[in-house]
Amino acid sequence: MVTPQTTDVFATVVGLLGEIIGDVELVGFDITRDTTFHEDLQLESIDLVTFAGILTEHFGTGVNLADHLAEKDLEEVIELRVGDIVDYVAARTG
Repeated sequence: MVTPQTTDVFATVVGLLGEIIGDVELVGFDITRDTTFHEDLQLESIDLVTFAGILTEHFGTGVNLADHLAEKDLEEVIELRVGDIVDYVAARTG
C-alpha cells in the first residue's frame, strides 16, 4: 500500500540510487516501484552492498539492507525491486 510515508521514502531511495547509477534522469526510463535492480538498473550484488551502506548512512542503523538481503535466496535478490526496498525502509523507519 502506498502511503505518504512510502511516497517520501520512494523519492529518497531513488535519489540515493543516484549515488550508485549516476544521474537517474539519464537511465532512459522512469524508475518506479517495479523497477528491478538487476535487470532494469543492471546492478550487481556488490552494488547492492554499496547501496546498503548508503541507506544505513542516510536512515540510520535500523535500516540494515545487508542483513535483510542475507535472509533471501539468490533468486529473491535477483528479482529485488525498488518497491521492495522502499517497503523495507518504510517499515524500519515508520
